[in-house]
Amino acid sequence: MSVIEIRNLTKTYGKSRGIENVSFQVEEGEIFGFIGPNGAGKSTTIRTLLSLIYPTSGSATIFGKDIIKDRTEILQDVGYLPSEVFYYDNMRVIDLLRYSASFYKKDCTAKIKELSEILELDLKRKIDDLSYGNRKKVGIVQGLLHSPKLIILDEPTGGLDPLMQAKFFDLIKGENEKGATILFSSHILSEVQNVCDRVAIIKEGKIIKVDKISTLRESAYKRIAVEASSNIEKEYFSLDGISGLELDGNKAKFLFGGNLNRIMQKLSALELTNVSIQEPDLEELFMHYYK
Repeated sequence: MSVIEIRNLTKTYGKSRGIENVSFQVEEGEIFGFIGPNGAGKSTTIRTLLSLIYPTSGSATIFGKDIIKDRTEILQDVGYLPSEVFYYDNMRVIDLLRYSASFYKKDCTAKIKELSEILELDLKRKIDDLSYGNRKKVGIVQGLLHSPKLIILDEPTGGLDPLMQAKFFDLIKGENEKGATILFSSHILSEVQNVCDRVAIIKEGKIIKVDKISTLRESAYKRIAVEASSNIEKEYFSLDGISGLELDGNKAKFLFGGNLNRIMQKLSALELTNVSIQEPDLEELFMHYYK
């Protein structure tokens, strides 16, 4: 069952680009990655999906319900962490979280306590006294306090130190194991690679790839590094399928997509002293799709 189904979702801002014909599905129980650099359209897609802004065209459903007509009902089971969080500075953390909990038809007291202890968040402090990282912790607790069926995270780790990031990912994996579906938006590819099942890559407001993380990494692309007995000329790499070529004297490294026999035949003209062929990481594949 698809928890999220987006069909040709488009949002324009006059002459400015927003998103165009964005389509993908997020299945129940998966952690789905949504990646692209800042400004690619990730936040616009999420805000449109949550009806914080209205689409120019296209449609989307969450839990099989229309995002606009059934927005109030949908949001009872959705947790959302925006990329930037803003609060009333004079409120204490606990008062803010209790206020947030009042919008849901359940007692969230135990969950607030559990989450604040995991994230080492002081509930008695005023918002105004919190660092950026601690404000992000408040946002995480606020998004998860009602044990939502769908968790939408937009650049969630900004401001968190590495140890707290590790706790955050353990927390998210735990919520997923309890049955929550997660949409994880980020420009930090290593995060997506480590926690997500599938991924959608967005470029300039358009989806350019939706696939399993494992499939992306096990694609026909290979990372090749060679070392020769003398300087290597660029002419040896005039072959379709080569990208990201880096030459340094007698050393070369590049990404290759295609039949390995072709590139090995090309390289056989060199007096090689060393060669390495490896699976590329997601970062390299991502950069390939952005060229």
